[in-house]
Amino acid sequence: MLPRIGISVGDLAGIGPEIIYKTFLDARLLKFCTPVVYGTATVLFDDFPVAKDSESLTFRQVREATDIAPGKLNAVTCWEEDFVLTPGQPTTASGTAARLSLLAASRDLKAGLLDALVTAPISKENTQADDFRYPGHTEFLTTFFGASESLMLLASEELRVATATGHIALKDVPSRVTNELLLTKLRILLKSLKQDFGIDKPKVAVLGLNPHAGENGLLGTEEQEVVTPVIQQLLQEGHLVFGPYPADGYFGTRQYRQFDATLSLYHDQGLIPFKSIAFERGVNFTAGLSVIRTSPDHGTAYGIAGQYKADETSFREALYLACDLVRQRASLAEIKPLVPSAAPRGGRYE
Repeated sequence: MLPRIGISVGDLAGIGPEIIYKTFLDARLLKFCTPVVYGTATVLFDDFPVAKDSESLTFRQVREATDIAPGKLNAVTCWEEDFVLTPGQPTTASGTAARLSLLAASRDLKAGLLDALVTAPISKENTQADDFRYPGHTEFLTTFFGASESLMLLASEELRVATATGHIALKDVPSRVTNELLLTKLRILLKSLKQDFGIDKPKVAVLGLNPHAGENGLLGTEEQEVVTPVIQQLLQEGHLVFGPYPADGYFGTRQYRQFDATLSLYHDQGLIPFKSIAFERGVNFTAGLSVIRTSPDHGTAYGIAGQYKADETSFREALYLACDLVRQRASLAEIKPLVPSAAPRGGRYE
């Protein structure tokens, strides 16, 4: 059975529709998964400004995910109104469409009608509503699927980088980086590397918070008081966790190649080097959830929306990773048949 991959469309004024469209121009993908796009094909693609030599795509429009056809391009209706959209100009309508698409896909994922979710980029500001007060996909999905904590994990062939804190102000980072938080995030990371990436004995590096990782307390004490004790505790438990490393030298000398993953302590500390190294191929994966969610590692790119200039590589890689993770978790379920909760939603795969 092919993995059923739900796709939320993101902000329709951005490049979401374009990267979805370009990805599925390659019909070979239908041999690996059953795509389920949440939104009406009319709004998404009928008037899409494609290049003159591009072929058209045909989506099966259905009202319920129970009616999707395996190995076909499916679109699930999740709004009734006709949206008037202008590429590059986010509106209340485009924000509403992004919310409705994400909510509908998430509900079907929770119900077991999908096996994974790939989310196209949203505008965090434009998506806000009275019933949707989340700084991003990660925070919403963590709450929606009842996880106490999750972890933003950026992955590519070259490296994996996770962030201990996410979408918060930089001034709030030091107070949020506690022993408890680091232990929780590192345990999620270690479990995900084993469960989702098949690494039996993962080796993880932890970055310091301050310049030069604090310089033995001269430039800050968080490394001595928080980071090092957590690393020592995990080492005593038998985990391969090392650090703290100064972020600049760590990435500058490509020391990340010696590890299976790196834990950065705040958003830009990890994402700037990751995107510098693997921007076009990177994937954002939300570790720590009972379900699988991936996304491209870029934003809405309003500045090039509607110009057919967007690169779909990161979205395609997010789709590939989602399929791989579905099968990886299914293989673990086959190995441990006496633990039903280990099976992914939607069943197992041959």
